[in-house]
Amino acid sequence: MKSVAIILARGGSKGIPNKNIIQFCGKPLISWTIEHCLDSGVCSIYVSSDDNKILEISKQYGAFCIERPSNISGDEATSESGWMHAIKIIENIEGEIDWVLAPQVTSPLRTSRDFSRGLALAESGEYDSIFSCSVAEDLFFWEERDGRLESINYDWHNRQRRQDIPKQYIENGSFYLFRPEILRQNNNRFGGKIGILEMDFWKMFEIDSKEDIKMCSALMKEYIITEE
Repeated sequence: MKSVAIILARGGSKGIPNKNIIQFCGKPLISWTIEHCLDSGVCSIYVSSDDNKILEISKQYGAFCIERPSNISGDEATSESGWMHAIKIIENIEGEIDWVLAPQVTSPLRTSRDFSRGLALAESGEYDSIFSCSVAEDLFFWEERDGRLESINYDWHNRQRRQDIPKQYIENGSFYLFRPEILRQNNNRFGGKIGILEMDFWKMFEIDSKEDIKMCSALMKEYIITEE
């Protein structure tokens, strides 16, 4: 199975300037994702970015670089457009790809084994697209509708025991796997038979604010760095 990792890392970030390359637990944030890919068994690793500094750092850590055009690098640009652009370039270089591993830079709370498990699931031939997830236990969601609060994932009128509630999954955004033809056909990372790769609950947290940096750093040091 020929698999490539495509890491999207735009330069613009409103919440945290230069978010993808901030110092996180001793090195640039993007380096954690690149290293996880390097140790996972994926065939090759590409970083797609509109920012030269990001590309320079990514190259230093072992990734190939793709310059992402400005017209698909703005706030309105979709991840799908970035993956499509990268796939076209990669296939011109390497030939046909079987699977794309698409990790999120701002979700560093993982190990290479999470990627390896996902790639093994892809290689099984059972699925066409896969997403990483965490199990939602004892999480009851509400939303406001027409000025009134309503429960979403359970019926508050008929509250069940925890053990009687069906297993629910949170799409944690850590990474996705998909066949290129699925992306081309649907312009969507999902399609065909969809599978899941369960991860520990604490791995679902990601970096979107300065407060997240402190929390994720503490989790990284407690659960991951101490094991290395």
